[in-house]
Amino acid sequence: MTASPPRRSRCPRCLRPDATCLCPAVRSVASQVQVLILMHPQEEHQAKGTARLLHLCLPASRLAVGETFAAQELARLLQEPWCDADARAPRHAMLLYPPTPPDAQHPMPTPPPMPADWLSAPERLRLVLLDGTWRKSRKMLWANPLLQALPRLALHHVPASRYAIRKAHAPHQLSTLEATQQALRHLEPANAGIAALGAAMHDFMARQQAYWPAAHWTMLNATDS
Repeated sequence: MTASPPRRSRCPRCLRPDATCLCPAVRSVASQVQVLILMHPQEEHQAKGTARLLHLCLPASRLAVGETFAAQELARLLQEPWCDADARAPRHAMLLYPPTPPDAQHPMPTPPPMPADWLSAPERLRLVLLDGTWRKSRKMLWANPLLQALPRLALHHVPASRYAIRKAHAPHQLSTLEATQQALRHLEPANAGIAALGAAMHDFMARQQAYWPAAHWTMLNATDS
């Protein structure tokens, strides 16, 4: 009888195999804006994903895994207080997502406009992210009406992604960590500490490129969608 290969030891903090542990890349970043990361199940153990690193960098963040959430569960994630201050002044949930083009197969209502006073009070905001490929994130949005009902924050004039280890379909498409950094810069322009997310991304990229042989990049990106 052939013995099963030993299971790789995993870091209890970032849940990655010890060889690709994210923890050395973590930079703690304080933000007034809370960040809720909704991760597609297929991203949970994706070696090229940045959402887990983002979560570890942001003390004011939470992460939930799922594609279609029960309405009651999703409402709780969007609305429940995370601290005493939230109970006194409830947070406004907003979705970080670009305008959705018409889709006859998956029609969605037009999202409500962003209330004018929301952006002037970052301490009252909860930014919601959909972590997955564009195809997966669209499916998550279509499958969860409560997400469709959120005002949206779209990024404009963003720098080109440095996310060389994963294929993008357009220059403006960023990793989850990069997109969140740009959003937080917009929402908290005076917060110089947000730049540390860029340092975390740089370290993550360097470690991934050192771990994966360069000959594997084409194969890895060709299978990404």
